Amino acid sequence: MRSRDYPAVQGPPLDNAGIADRLDRLAALLDLAGAGPYTARAYRRAAELIRATPAPVAELVRQGRARELRGIGPGIDRRLRELVETGEIAELRELEREVSPELAGLARFLGVSVKRMTEIGRVLGVRTLAELQEAAREGRLREVPGIGPETERKLLAALERDPGTREVASRPLLLHRSRPLVESIAEALGGIAAGDPRRWRDASERLAVVVPAERAEPVLEAFEALPQIVAVVERGERGALGVTVEGVPVELVVAEPTRLGTELVRATGSREWVDAREPLPDAADEEGVFAALGIPFVPPELREAGAPATEARLVEVADIRGDLHCHSTWSDGRATVYEMGLAARERGYEYLAICDHTVSVGAVPGLDADGVRRQAEEIAAANERLAPFRLLRGTECDIRRDGSLDLPDELLGELDWVQASVHGGQRSPREELTKRVLAALDSPYVSCLSHPTGRLINHRPPNAVDLEAVLARLAEQGRAVEVNGLPNRLDLRDEHVRLAREAGVAIVCSTDAHSTRGLGNIELSVATARRGGAAATDVLNTLRLEDVLARRFGA
Repeated sequence: MRSRDYPAVQGPPLDNAGIADRLDRLAALLDLAGAGPYTARAYRRAAELIRATPAPVAELVRQGRARELRGIGPGIDRRLRELVETGEIAELRELEREVSPELAGLARFLGVSVKRMTEIGRVLGVRTLAELQEAAREGRLREVPGIGPETERKLLAALERDPGTREVASRPLLLHRSRPLVESIAEALGGIAAGDPRRWRDASERLAVVVPAERAEPVLEAFEALPQIVAVVERGERGALGVTVEGVPVELVVAEPTRLGTELVRATGSREWVDAREPLPDAADEEGVFAALGIPFVPPELREAGAPATEARLVEVADIRGDLHCHSTWSDGRATVYEMGLAARERGYEYLAICDHTVSVGAVPGLDADGVRRQAEEIAAANERLAPFRLLRGTECDIRRDGSLDLPDELLGELDWVQASVHGGQRSPREELTKRVLAALDSPYVSCLSHPTGRLINHRPPNAVDLEAVLARLAEQGRAVEVNGLPNRLDLRDEHVRLAREAGVAIVCSTDAHSTRGLGNIELSVATARRGGAAATDVLNTLRLEDVLARRFGA
């Protein structure tokens, strides 16, 4: 294993990416220091916002306008002013002195609690892997309160274990975090992002970057110096394994240019998928690998064991004509109806359905029948400004415990689009939950079933609904089912998209966006549909508006 001191982030650049990196780092160190999860989350969201903001944020800060950006509150505004005026954030520098990101990252990678590793570092006066290994070999671990012979033995074994043979202990990263991470590393090294994120897997465990180069040493040195990597735990002639502050391992492969395609295919596909095709032939590009194997080119999303074999062109983001599920300030959204419509029009869409929550959702504000009718006036006014683009009157109508819908039929019949959703009661028994959903689908006014399994990746498993029975009912009625693009949902997931296609159910790729930025999650929704083998003809919102409206209440 190799390690290094992790330098404080300081100095230029103060472009948007540089500012966002500092906020991300502050969030990570606050996590490690035991700050409340909401504080760290707020800084991460601010970093994501700043990274995606086209205007130079440093200039907005100098003008006192940073809080015009949604999500920048007074506390973060103060940190931004401090950073722009002084070139650093004092709290960040203090945390860097108190907390060793290298030890924290290694703790998570090795399966030790960050709290325990931080205590070890404090008592023994160590901050790096090399110092920790030396202290352990000298028998000093028992100087730490609470570490006896058995704990010492386990720690020694973990520290000396070959990292290439151990299981990854850290929790999988969601796509909206794993893809930017590997893409930023790939961009810095002149390489290509690979691993689970390139397959758009919903939760990434294997992160990899492939870099073409005749000489590997300069690339390996550049990788070790990256700010995203807190320690390099394994290094070979043409590869390395680095660890982020969150304990996430990132594999680097330095490929000879004549074998770039081979190494990229190997680093992208799932282990089972690759093993079934080994030994891979040498080729400079991926097309050459597939040609030598004598099989059609397989898109990265389908390089998964059990993925459907198809030669049809998969659906692409460019095929999407509109988003049929988003929220506004009428419920829990962050943008007005007009702002959401304008952002959708700027994306090149023809239509956008405003589907705010109804009252029974409980956890967030919702609209009753009167509220939905009042909202219609705002939608009509926005449509006058946005024409020929069209905002649709919609709803994300809650399915009550008894299977009834949260709005009266006469109102549902007025709407352009009706999403039906289960929120409360996700842990109900299979029979009860299935009966509840099927009862709601008996309504003649449901257009689409939202996030059917109710899962929240890494937080809540899928509910027990009989999905095959639900898909059969949707197919019978000519209704659609959603692939929800929220990063922590992606529901339907890939294998369920396949079931929907086999059942003949139309798919809707939507974002469930709660902000204008959230509309960008269409990329995640479409990628998930692609993982299920969906073509443009399988996706309802690749159609023109008149064709969508013709099917709003079934075939």
